[in-house]
Amino acid sequence: MKMDLAGKLYVIAAPSGAGKTSLVKALVENNDALNVAISHTTRPRRLDEQDGVNYHFISSEAFTKMRQAGDFVEYAEVFNNQYGTSWSAIHAILATGKDIVLEIDWQGASQIHTAISDRISIFILPPSLETLKTRLQKRGQDGPNVIEQRMNAAVDEISHFDDFDFLVVNDNFDSALADLESIITGSGDHLSSRFQRKRLQNLLNSLLST
Repeated sequence: MKMDLAGKLYVIAAPSGAGKTSLVKALVENNDALNVAISHTTRPRRLDEQDGVNYHFISSEAFTKMRQAGDFVEYAEVFNNQYGTSWSAIHAILATGKDIVLEIDWQGASQIHTAISDRISIFILPPSLETLKTRLQKRGQDGPNVIEQRMNAAVDEISHFDDFDFLVVNDNFDSALADLESIITGSGDHLSSRFQRKRLQNLLNSLLST
């Protein structure tokens, strides 16, 4: 099912540990016109998370029923857990008159590109793979084996950077947040992929060299 939206839809993706969640949280807190569409997931809830705030935590069986019923605008399996954004979550935000932010992975972003014609997609890059690994270790949510899996997956995720409209490097949090805000306000043309892929060629080569 294709649809056009009355409000703007921003798709923000990144490899695990790039700082996507923190940046999106700050972006929405600073902009009353934005709201995050809360996704469904089969992933177990972490201690610092709330159902209906961070995600809608549901069983695999419930997720499968929603998927088969066509309830999701996008869905993907990430590290053996299912994630999806429902059409109802998007419509609920549109009813408030706000624009929408989807914090999803590249697979979901690809589905959004197909389903929704008018969207703006942003990919957040780490300043290096070493920094990415350090951030994953510092957040203390995963053991060494899982971190290694996330690092291996990161290279594949980053390889899809050219599918996105804008590229932002999260080297410094405040600078990355300012870059996101400039995209939202329409003054971020210098961050478009067609410019960034040239400007960031050395970084992209280093991130994809493994």
